[in-house]
Amino acid sequence: MDIYQTLTTRRTIRLFDSRPIDKEIMEQIVNAGRLAPSAGNRQILEFVIVQEPENCKRMLEQLKWAAYVQPRRTPGPEQSPKAYVIVLIRDREITWINAADAGAAMENMILTAWSQDIGSCWLASVDRDNVKKLFAIPDEYQIFGVLALGYPAEQPVAEEMKDSIQYWLDDENRLHVPKRPLQKITHYEGF
Repeated sequence: MDIYQTLTTRRTIRLFDSRPIDKEIMEQIVNAGRLAPSAGNRQILEFVIVQEPENCKRMLEQLKWAAYVQPRRTPGPEQSPKAYVIVLIRDREITWINAADAGAAMENMILTAWSQDIGSCWLASVDRDNVKKLFAIPDEYQIFGVLALGYPAEQPVAEEMKDSIQYWLDDENRLHVPKRPLQKITHYEGF
């Protein structure tokens, strides 16, 4: 899959099948995050990979999923992620520049995963205090977000936005994700 196809076919996945993700693939995904742009080459990010089934179960309990379509898109034990990456910022606070670095790393990991047919969900609604305790994360690190990973057990559809940005489920439980049309958000030579 070329990069443009990877970008345009990627959708957020919240339901996963039972296949585990190989350690080597997880390392490729995190390495792509490591190599993302970093302002001033500060390299302030670190990553915690979570793959052991019991730890994955604990992590699942610390996350909130898909506010528009709950509870139908909150994964249960049979369709839960098979791995997570906790993205850490080595700083006492999350500034906009730290968040930019972390966002670039997150996107690199998402696209690398998708190029390996692995779905992902970028989660910001995380019980950060509990996650820090569960995984012994030092106080001087901030949790930017969590990337949930697994082989997809759903096929969300992107479609042109009509009147709402709210994603929704159809009668067959397929997720539809409205996206603003390119012509409405693109300006040439000025606004």
